[in-house]
Amino acid sequence: MSVTDVGATPPEATEEKKSGKKLLLVLVVVLAAAAAAWWFMIRPAGADEAPKPGEVVQLEPVQINLAGGHYLKIGIALQAVEGAENVEGSKALDATIELFSGTEVADLGDGRKRSRLKGKLLDELEHRYDGDVMGVYFTDFVTQ
Repeated sequence: MSVTDVGATPPEATEEKKSGKKLLLVLVVVLAAAAAAWWFMIRPAGADEAPKPGEVVQLEPVQINLAGGHYLKIGIALQAVEGAENVEGSKALDATIELFSGTEVADLGDGRKRSRLKGKLLDELEHRYDGDVMGVYFTDFVTQ
């Protein structure tokens, strides 16, 4: 061994480093190609699209008993998603009666509390209609 050879990397180690870098580069290229193939060919169509509004189904108003002998006359309309079929009102009326029955009149007069109740109603309707309902509107809202 000469003085210039001291501390030099053996030729086998240099080849192993180059081989490891090539393997890593090939792995990155294969993963990028697989991700591109999934994005452009396999990805479900419409996965990024929000549902589009369809028909609005208006229901007849109903009276609901509130706390303290008061009542609420409430009418709702359902915003169905485009292409939804059989969005009839019985499930929506049942959910509305369940949610609002026994509520305090003061809670219905408070805009924030009323908005929270409306949000809960929409969540329940989305569940009961398996995603075919995307909105709910109050068409009548009278307390006494």
